Amino acid sequence: MYEANQIVAELLCTIRRIIEPGLSTFELDQIAEDFCVKKKAKPAFKGYRGFPSSLCVSINEEVVHGIPSRKRKLLKGDIVSLDFGVCKNGYFGDSAITVPVDIVSNDNNKLIKITEDSLLLAINEVQIGNRINDISRIIQEHVQKSGFSIVRQFVGHGIGKSLHEGPEIPNFVQTGHSPRLLAGMVLAIEPMVNIGTHNVSVLKDGWTVVTSDKKCSAHFEHTVAVTTNGPLILSSQTLFV
Repeated sequence: MYEANQIVAELLCTIRRIIEPGLSTFELDQIAEDFCVKKKAKPAFKGYRGFPSSLCVSINEEVVHGIPSRKRKLLKGDIVSLDFGVCKNGYFGDSAITVPVDIVSNDNNKLIKITEDSLLLAINEVQIGNRINDISRIIQEHVQKSGFSIVRQFVGHGIGKSLHEGPEIPNFVQTGHSPRLLAGMVLAIEPMVNIGTHNVSVLKDGWTVVTSDKKCSAHFEHTVAVTTNGPLILSSQTLFV
C-alpha cells in the first residue's frame, strides 16, 4: 500500500507545482493518465461506478468529484481540489489536496489552511485503542471554531484491496457505536470543509458535488496506517516536495 500511495503522492506534488491560470482541467487529467502508464498503475477512479476520468478536479464551490473538461480553464484566484487514487499490485492508494491558483482571497487561504490542519490533527488521533469518533471530533472542533462548516454527506473510509472499505470515517461526531482502531487498519481520512453552509447538491452530470450557497470548499486526504508506533502516513508527499 505504501507503493501505491507514493505514486499518488508524487502525482499530486507534480500537479501542485504546475498549477497556473490557463490550464484546462482536462490537461491535468491527461498528466494523471500518463503518470499511471509510466508507473504501471491502474487509475482507481476511472470507470469506478462510471466515473469518466483518472483525476477528480473540483474548483471553488465544487466540493468533490469534479469531472475534468477541455472547456474548464483555471483562473487566477481559483482554488482547486485534486483527488487522485491508483491501484498497484492489488492495493489502493488515495489522497487529495487543495491548492490556490496564483493569488487567492484571504478567506480562501484560511479555508485551505484550516482544512489541511484539521487533517493533520486527525492523523495524530490514529492510535491503537482510540475510536473513529476521536478522529471525527478533532476535525469537527477545529473546523467549527474557525467559523467554517463540515460536509456531512461524504465521509472518509477504510482502504486496502478495495478503494472503499469499512469503517466509514465521518468528519463530525456521530452518536452510537464508534469502532476502535486496531493495528493493521488503514484509513483514508478526508475532511471536506465549506466557507458557508454544510449543505451540498450534485450537478446534472451525476458526479460533481457543489455547495448549496456556491461558496468555496476545500478537501484534503491522506491514507494512514494504524501501527504500534502510531500513525504512518502512506501518502506522505515529503519525498517529492
